[in-house]
Amino acid sequence: FQPGRLFKLYYLRFIRLKGDPRTIARGAAIGTFFGTTPTIPFHTVSLLVCAPLLRGNMVAAFIMSVLMCNPLTYVPQYYFAWLIGNKLTPYDLSWARISSVLDILRAHAGFEKSLHAISQLGFDAVIVMLVGGVVLAIPFAIVAYFGTLRFFLALQKKSAKRHILN
Repeated sequence: FQPGRLFKLYYLRFIRLKGDPRTIARGAAIGTFFGTTPTIPFHTVSLLVCAPLLRGNMVAAFIMSVLMCNPLTYVPQYYFAWLIGNKLTPYDLSWARISSVLDILRAHAGFEKSLHAISQLGFDAVIVMLVGGVVLAIPFAIVAYFGTLRFFLALQKKSAKRHILN
């Protein structure tokens, strides 16, 4: 496993995306948003539903989701979602409850076991984590949209200039 190589692969796939820069940027924002929320078992389903509905590029959404939520990032994401959710909701979710679920998710126990572990947390935990995750995800998605849009508009301009010279 070589993280640098994997990152380079995703980067190359991302910059080679074709299409309208706004569509790609919407896809990147959607992927960033769902990749940042603490909903690991539902990321793919969420992307499959929301990217077409919001007219975002599906490949960009998946690439950004994977970059945002991977074994190096999901523990800090869950941690910050928990902190933010505990501050913004009337509930007090203990770290011990969160940690037990994270252990199951880290073990890659499968969808059914992961879903069961999450369901054992209870409604208050779901509210805390979702509110915290959404609040955490919004600024990342906004930055992803405008950063990706700017990047692909610049690529498009560079490509047009190259075609004029040829």
